[in-house]
Amino acid sequence: MCAVALAAAALTGCGLDVQTPDLFVLTRTGQGKSLTMLVNYDGGVTCNGRRGKTLPDRLLLLARSLPGGLESDAQKKLDPPSPPGSVYRFKVSLQYGTFSFPDTSAGHRPELAMLEEFLLEAEPSCG
Repeated sequence: MCAVALAAAALTGCGLDVQTPDLFVLTRTGQGKSLTMLVNYDGGVTCNGRRGKTLPDRLLLLARSLPGGLESDAQKKLDPPSPPGSVYRFKVSLQYGTFSFPDTSAGHRPELAMLEEFLLEAEPSCG
C-alpha cells in the first residue's frame, strides 16, 4: 500500500509546481510595434513580459517542431545584415544559442519562413 502511495505521489509531482522548458524566445523589431514572445513546451506564451493565452494545438505542434530546424543557425550565430526594403528584424534565442535575421531571409530559407508565419499566427495569443 505504501508503494502505491509513493508511486502516485511521484506521478503527480509531489505537489510541486513543475515547470516545462522554454522552446524559444522570438523578438521582432522594426516598423510597427516590437514584440518579444517566449514560448514554452506546454504552449504557454509570454509576450513583452506579460502572460498570454495558451497556444492552440496546431500552433503548439508547429512551435515544438521549429527549434530542431533552427539549431544550425543558432550554433553559427547567424546575423546577416538587413538589406534595403527590409521591414522587420528577428532575434531568436534557443537552447543552442541566439541568432538574428531580416524578414527578407525567409524567402530563401523555409525554416525562417515557418518561424515568421508562427509569429503572425501566434501573436493573437498574446491577449
